[in-house]
Amino acid sequence: MMDDTVPAEQSQFLAFDFGLKRTGVASGNRLTRSATPQGTIRAEGAARWAPIDAQVRQWQPDALVVGIPLHPDGAEHENTRRARRFARQLRARHGLPVYEVDERYSTTEARAAGARDTDAAAAAIILEQFLRNLA
Repeated sequence: MMDDTVPAEQSQFLAFDFGLKRTGVASGNRLTRSATPQGTIRAEGAARWAPIDAQVRQWQPDALVVGIPLHPDGAEHENTRRARRFARQLRARHGLPVYEVDERYSTTEARAAGARDTDAAAAAIILEQFLRNLA
């Protein structure tokens, strides 16, 4: 769940739309409350960590955001557990706060908007949703 008490000093964020084969990435900040797609990592398992680590080094975020997929009724499923595991791994690997955001319909919204890179666009949608909810 997203923590409603995100410290004000956390202003730069990197978001991930986790998938088994593709993980979308977006960057954004608290000031503009906007996010920009940064591409999709097309790698599975341990192979995805090198490009993720490179993104974190490049953007130097204050915190990370991970989209958590749920069924339309809010129920969890196997991909929910996988995304939460990915969030825990990010936290352990980078020592940064990781916020989880309900990502229902982010991919559908990205497709409807005509995004060329659906996964990265979905990550941007997830991050903008997170940024909109900050105090």
